[in-house]
Amino acid sequence: MKPFEFFKLANFTDEKGSLVPLELKNYINWTPKRVYYAFNNKDFRGGHCHKIEKELFICPRGSFKIRLHDGKNWTEQVLKGPDSAVRVDNLVWHEFTDFSKDAILLAVSSTNYNKDDYIRDFDQYLKSVNEH
Repeated sequence: MKPFEFFKLANFTDEKGSLVPLELKNYINWTPKRVYYAFNNKDFRGGHCHKIEKELFICPRGSFKIRLHDGKNWTEQVLKGPDSAVRVDNLVWHEFTDFSKDAILLAVSSTNYNKDDYIRDFDQYLKSVNEH
């Protein structure tokens, strides 16, 4: 399985409006433990990786750029709501930039918050990921 994967979520529209259902089993193979969302975003979020935690990032509104590093290469893509998403495994560096004013970043996480699960220094990240 790839260390990250981009998705277009199903999006249904009828006379009542629009609906984006999240059948999580279609996107992740772990049990969600935490959901959080970020809004009123400034220039930059993220800039770290997790040793254990895996995440599904969704852009339900607005747009933002995500940059991912898998230990060898950078991948960059714009997520634009309401149906853009990306699954990010552990040991994948992730950064978010270029937020539109109305952007919402929704995250589904495999773990509860643990401050010790973060690697926040990119050089340390490269060293750690290349040891595995």
